[in-house]
Amino acid sequence: MVQGSLVQALRAALGVVGVDAPATIELARPQHATHGDWSSNVALVCAKPAGRNPRDLAADLVRQITADPPTHVERVEVAGPGFVNFFLADSWLHDVLAATVAAGTADFGRHDFGDGTTVNIEFVSANPTGPVHAGHARGAAFGDAVARLMARCGYSVSREFYINDRGNQMDLFAASMAARAAGEDPPEDGYRGDYVTRWAADMPADADVRDWSRERALQDQTEALAAMGVRYDRWFSEMSLVDAGAIERTLADLRERGVVYDSEGAVWLRSTDFGDDKDRVLVRSNGEVTYLLPDVAYHRDKLARADLLIDVWGADHHGYVPRMRAAIEALGEDPARLEVLITQLVSLERDGVEVKIGKRSGELIELADVLDELGADATRFTYLLQSIDTRQTVDLALAASRSMDNPVYYVQYAHTRICSLGRELAERGMTRRPLAEADLAVLVHDRELELLRLLHGFDDVVSLSCRERAPHKVTTWLRELAGAFHGFYHDCPILRTDVDENVRQARLWLAEATRVGLVSGLELLGVSAPETM
Repeated sequence: MVQGSLVQALRAALGVVGVDAPATIELARPQHATHGDWSSNVALVCAKPAGRNPRDLAADLVRQITADPPTHVERVEVAGPGFVNFFLADSWLHDVLAATVAAGTADFGRHDFGDGTTVNIEFVSANPTGPVHAGHARGAAFGDAVARLMARCGYSVSREFYINDRGNQMDLFAASMAARAAGEDPPEDGYRGDYVTRWAADMPADADVRDWSRERALQDQTEALAAMGVRYDRWFSEMSLVDAGAIERTLADLRERGVVYDSEGAVWLRSTDFGDDKDRVLVRSNGEVTYLLPDVAYHRDKLARADLLIDVWGADHHGYVPRMRAAIEALGEDPARLEVLITQLVSLERDGVEVKIGKRSGELIELADVLDELGADATRFTYLLQSIDTRQTVDLALAASRSMDNPVYYVQYAHTRICSLGRELAERGMTRRPLAEADLAVLVHDRELELLRLLHGFDDVVSLSCRERAPHKVTTWLRELAGAFHGFYHDCPILRTDVDENVRQARLWLAEATRVGLVSGLELLGVSAPETM
């Protein structure tokens, strides 16, 4: 690609002017088109060790490169304190079209920087005390999209759901189910959602209430997440840690390492030695383990199975992060192997009125209900519109609408328009010639070049989205690509009889390259690319 030739030109020019080139020469796309297509800060980086003025060094580099410019380079300029800006001919974008089509949806935007690294991504992990609700959907869409991005970048990814099936909440849930089955009200601090009444009516009279309730909740959670297109490689039960003795072994290991102590009848982790703000109780004075100890045992198990752990937690778990990192370091592991991503709260609105979400109260919006109303595509796309660092409000009416104001419809409609071109082409008895026969040099319209620039940027979007765990950047790119295509479709006719055949053929291939981009981006979000709507 053109970046490689620009890097080579900069490296060669540095050699001519007697300056050692850095190991990596960085190129970036300027924010403003008036600053060129690519810019490098190499003169700024090299000036001090070379004893040169940055702008003077940049001017020398520009003179050297201009004397024998790389392919596609029209001019090179010095900017600001010493940036080297490259202005390219449109021909480099025509190479982008060919490269996009050649890659196809299987390899467009693919990277290998994750090769050799195993990653365990744990997300949702709702207690088996009720359905997955609409609030969980944000973590579900996000976790699965991060998994898809990392797989696209070469990582070996495993998706995991941790089943919190031990402890007081399970007891309260079982008691609530038993009460409803007997026609009674649940305990005061029990679960009162309508689902408890529905499920309790199906429970056999001779069933073990706790086990049956657990399995019924897991069945519902599995089905709802699968309907959203989210599937896991492993469902890990907390009770399996108890049954295997892993919790006791973890505590014994911590004792052996000298990072726990006994005080006031309880067992404490010396978490302040590892950056936590206070020591944490692992076993209470009554002999009951806290939530922390099983979690440590669970992460100990995961650390043996993957190089990197990524946990996607809800906003109410923010304070739990430092103690878990401290616990991992107390185990003798590198805390950098654990990455915790916190999803901020999501609100649902219908007709301008907020819809409440709550599992233990009677007000519960189940994920299954949202999927019935919006469909899996709109649900996933909508939840991935924003960074998880921001609080989100979802307008259910807008997300369900078939209008250009609905972001997912807007993007998917661009794909269906491309597919309709192929159908109409066939109906008219016309054909798209092989790409090698197309004269791409005729693609000079601003709408055409805008599409090509966006396609070229996809590699960087995927890389950045993966490294920053930010699938919303893909969503943003898709909306920009769809917008550019709708503008192109309006301003650059393809099948009209008065269109030059060479232009028609080039535009047909530009539409195909755009289709590759749309499908590739949508796949990373777990959203379909329908051919008709």
